[in-house]
Amino acid sequence: QVQLVESGGGLVQPGGSLRLSCAASGIIFNIADMGWYRQAPEKQRELVAAITSGGNTDYADSVKGRFTVSRDNAKKTMYLQMNSLKPEDTAVYYCSARRRSSSKINYWGQGTQVTVSS
Repeated sequence: QVQLVESGGGLVQPGGSLRLSCAASGIIFNIADMGWYRQAPEKQRELVAAITSGGNTDYADSVKGRFTVSRDNAKKTMYLQMNSLKPEDTAVYYCSARRRSSSKINYWGQGTQVTVSS
């Protein structure tokens, strides 16, 4: 019904920047909130940033001031601009989406690896 595909991950040096994209396709008329999660080895998956259909945003304390989430509804794409990257940002980053009137995450992307290392 809905497919999410992430892109833009890679290897960067500390202090560098990356821009992740999440392209949505399929029957997406009822998608409301979207978000970015990340999971590092041997750690729990955590919410990094979220954005509603109206553009309201929320961030994990660890990334406030460094990351910016946005969405372009015309292009059916969500973005995560990551600046001042740190080694502790290294993780697999996942795109997610929630349907209207749903209290759970309904769709997940396949994940994209972000590695921050000198």
